Amino acid sequence: MWPWPENMYLNKPVVSISLFFTLSAILIISSCNNHPRKPGPTGFSDETFSSKLQALLKPVDTAGKKYIRSVYDELRITYQSDDYQPIWVKQNFVPTPSAAKLLDELEDMTWDGFNPERYNVAALRKLKIKLDTTKANSIADAITFDTGLTNGFLAAAKDLLLGRIIPKKVDSLWFHVNDSTWSAPQMLVNSRGVCPSLEDFRSKVSTYQLLREEYKRFKALGNDSNFINSLGALDPAAKPDKEMIANIDTLIKLEMPWVIPVHNDTVSEQKQLVMAYQNFTSIPVTGRLDSITLARLATPIDSFLDKLRANMERIRWMQQKFGNTYIVVNIPLMEFYLKKDTGFTMHMRVVVGKPERQTPSLFANMANVVINPEWGVPPTILRKDVIPGLEKSGKKYLLKKGLRAYDKEGKPVQASLLNARNYKKFSYKQPPGDDNSLGYVKFNLPNPWDIYLHDTPHRDDFVKRMRALSSGCVRLQRPLDLAVYILGELEKRNFTPGKLDTMISTHKTRYEVLKNKIPVHITYLTAFEDTTGKHIRFARDIYHRDDKLINSLN
Repeated sequence: MWPWPENMYLNKPVVSISLFFTLSAILIISSCNNHPRKPGPTGFSDETFSSKLQALLKPVDTAGKKYIRSVYDELRITYQSDDYQPIWVKQNFVPTPSAAKLLDELEDMTWDGFNPERYNVAALRKLKIKLDTTKANSIADAITFDTGLTNGFLAAAKDLLLGRIIPKKVDSLWFHVNDSTWSAPQMLVNSRGVCPSLEDFRSKVSTYQLLREEYKRFKALGNDSNFINSLGALDPAAKPDKEMIANIDTLIKLEMPWVIPVHNDTVSEQKQLVMAYQNFTSIPVTGRLDSITLARLATPIDSFLDKLRANMERIRWMQQKFGNTYIVVNIPLMEFYLKKDTGFTMHMRVVVGKPERQTPSLFANMANVVINPEWGVPPTILRKDVIPGLEKSGKKYLLKKGLRAYDKEGKPVQASLLNARNYKKFSYKQPPGDDNSLGYVKFNLPNPWDIYLHDTPHRDDFVKRMRALSSGCVRLQRPLDLAVYILGELEKRNFTPGKLDTMISTHKTRYEVLKNKIPVHITYLTAFEDTTGKHIRFARDIYHRDDKLINSLN
């Protein structure tokens, strides 16, 4: 039994180093093949090493049924592809410079939220010292070191590229697809002694790098005596006095060093600090040291580290690159971001699904913009709202909501003909107009869940702090501005606000098909970059999804 796990998603160290050393006891001395070996990645062929390793590793049938291969399977494929030659040791089984580089990179996985001992870094470093300083190195040590590093590289690469946890195990409404190509074994085989970097597998999304840097910063705060002492002196149940306020100021300045209060006759510098803190932590911006703010200030550092780890994991579940132009709808922040090139060009508030009708996390391309959309009642709203309304009030309900019934052939049905026995046979739609539930503009992103972005006649909702109020789709605060920007700026058409107003005034439905489909990421991130692209904001966990993921990572 080889000591690697059967599934890369197991929540335990990838392999116990003590089991590696059982190799010396089970190595088969006899050679299985007598044909000359081709030189391996480190530039030499060693018959004894390759023969013993081949006897130890059973070949993998790569032509069989497709499945998610374990790290051990990937390790076997790697050595099998290169005639069982060493990857990380050279002549006399001395570790290569690439071996030292990989150990440093595995240590650096700390800032991705992983414990380096998942990859046996400490034990492999000790073994490297032994191989570096021993004149007659044993083959058992060489194989243990070489396969241990290969295992560490493959495991870390998978953790970075695909994530450690299977998304569906912790979030049933996560539908993003990670479209990354797994090529780590081939990269090792073709490395020719130069180690490919784990950076190749790390997310290229700007948010990921910011989360990683924030994780590093919060780790440092956990060792900062000023921060620790100020946090320890904070009593959320006590009324803030002069000393406590001084400690609070210290905490905020250390946690948010970029916030610099300015002299203001209306708002004190201390109040400015508190308001900035409240905004960046998604709690009510009152400027007062209320109970919510004091509780947030007293939160242990580990809680923030857990949240940062969880959100790095979520981004690893997504595409490795988002491209130059894309949209992010962040569900917990209840905000919309359109990014073009290196900066956000549009930002607005949104309304997302209420907790009992949650907006799913998904990726889709925006295909068209609909002016004066007709609203067809989706199944969920039909079942939970329309049918109960009809049962209670009949045609009065339809008139109040501006709905019309249609038969299977699409012909209108008079409301007076509907009754408790037949109303389920029909579909229900709302024609374009000022009271249409989708407002004046709809942005279609074809997807199996019929989720899209749209305008709304309910404009008062955008001033609310808690905007999880829809039946699942995303309502936009500034949909007309977005339509003009997409059709005018991105599509390069002669499309102005006046032209859009003229179209709306006709009350006729019009589809504007996009030549350049816009990637839209509707996602659940409780830590996300601000509009400057320089800092991380924390969001409320409105659907209570963090704990399950954090518990799995832990």
